[in-house]
Amino acid sequence: MSNISNLHLPPCRKGGQGGFEATNKSPSLPLLQRGKHEQRQTGFTLLEVLVALFILAIAMAAVSRTSSSSIHHVEAMRTRVVADWVAQNRLAQHQARGDWPAPGIQSGEEAQAGQAYPWQEEIIATPNPTMRRIIVSVYAPDDAKHVLRELTGYLVQYPR
Repeated sequence: MSNISNLHLPPCRKGGQGGFEATNKSPSLPLLQRGKHEQRQTGFTLLEVLVALFILAIAMAAVSRTSSSSIHHVEAMRTRVVADWVAQNRLAQHQARGDWPAPGIQSGEEAQAGQAYPWQEEIIATPNPTMRRIIVSVYAPDDAKHVLRELTGYLVQYPR
């Protein structure tokens, strides 16, 4: 004898004559029909890809701007450090030579790190006749009006 509980029959509804008639209205049938006629899309839509590219472009622009700004700041700091070396060298040269410059203004250029840095020294007499005040101003190599570093030092005239 066959097992009736294992038999899969379509759902039935009561017919008009008191009998039962089979229906083809299965809850899973519309899903099957939809799956046959419509292919399920996988992946991203064009709009999603464009939005992602737009966000990526904005992020890359920000990173590029930050990198460019950092490079500019590093170069500016390097130029200022070299200008400081030029100013210190000018004062050290006076001390090493034992100069006793007359009050007034002197100017020139010093090559440092592959560039010529213009400088100006203002030599000022002090109330003490054995001292001179020297203000060294170092300018940008490409703009002789822009002071990068100003350093003040004193020279002492020792009796000989």
